[in-house]
Amino acid sequence: MEKKLDEQNLISLSAYIKKAWKLPDTDIKSYSGLTLAYIGDAIYDLVIRTYIVEHGNAPVNKLHKQVVKLVQASAQARLYHTIQDMLTEEEEAIYKRGRNAKSFTSAKNADIIEYRTATGFEALIGYLYLTDQTTRLLELIYPVFNE
Repeated sequence: MEKKLDEQNLISLSAYIKKAWKLPDTDIKSYSGLTLAYIGDAIYDLVIRTYIVEHGNAPVNKLHKQVVKLVQASAQARLYHTIQDMLTEEEEAIYKRGRNAKSFTSAKNADIIEYRTATGFEALIGYLYLTDQTTRLLELIYPVFNE
C-alpha cells in the first residue's frame, strides 16, 4: 500500500461490536464458507463505498455506479486473481472453503466460475474481518483501486 497502515490506530469494528453488545467469542472454524462470504460481502461493500464517498460528494446515482463496478462478482474475481500470490496458506484455505461451498443462488451478471471465485474472496474478507485482521483486509482490497 502507498502508506503502511498503522495497526495501533486501527479500531476493529467487529471487536467493538462484540464488546458493545457483550457477544460471545465464537470459534471462527464453526462458520461455514457461505456465512463468512455473507459478512465478507457486506464488509467489502462498506470499504468500497467508504473509499468512493471519501473521494468527493456526488449524486447518489453516480456514486452507486462507481461502487457497482467494484463490487460485482467479476470485479471481485479479478481482484482475487491479482492478490492470489499474496495469500498465506491459511488465507488460501479460507478462500477455497468459500469458493467450494454449495450455494443455491448465483450472480445476475457473472458466470459460475466468477461467482464462486467472488464467493471465496468474500469468505476471505469475512474471515479477516471476524478475526480482527483489519490491516490485512485493507491490504488485500487496496489493489482494486489501481486497476
